[in-house]
Amino acid sequence: MEQPEPAGEDARLPPGQYVPRGHPVIHYGRVPTFRPASWRLQVMGATASGEPHSFTWPQFSELPRTSVIADFHCVTKFSIMGNEWCGVSAATLMELVPPAPEVRHVMIWAEYGYSANVRMSDFAHDHTLFALELDDKPIAPERGFPVRAVVPHLYAWKSVKWVRAVEYLVEDRRGFWEERGYHNVADPWREQRYSYQEEPGEGPP
Repeated sequence: MEQPEPAGEDARLPPGQYVPRGHPVIHYGRVPTFRPASWRLQVMGATASGEPHSFTWPQFSELPRTSVIADFHCVTKFSIMGNEWCGVSAATLMELVPPAPEVRHVMIWAEYGYSANVRMSDFAHDHTLFALELDDKPIAPERGFPVRAVVPHLYAWKSVKWVRAVEYLVEDRRGFWEERGYHNVADPWREQRYSYQEEPGEGPP
């Protein structure tokens, strides 16, 4: 039996998206300075143990890595296709620091207090990871070095650059852009761009 051909780029583009020339970079605020001696990634909130856990840079950078090839969909309507991300999977992080059974949401925190919330089902997705490399090279500073979250099946503002903490949440609450009118779920295939589009149950009470 013949295997189907992989879908072309056009078939992989969500509604309203286009493939740009080059690789645009968009972010809020300035690019932070990486200080490896003081860098920490904290897992906190409703952990199974009730205690937070902190990884130093050597500890985190030595964790087992996985690779994911995935498209990248910005809410401003451009898509960068076929990126190869390499880093620590969300599944690995949850094995090392398990969430409490009642956790249903996650807040991903970055430098300068930036944040994005995702449902646990999205955080636990096979393709969600904390990337250290992009296309076989360390991620560039403007793209999130040393660590950025990658949640490729959602709009890219959920793929937080310069990650510093993961907070397990029992109840959902909005992150930085979600508080400023962006959709709480952010599914590009449903064009969930803005909070006014939210259906009942898609946002915090």
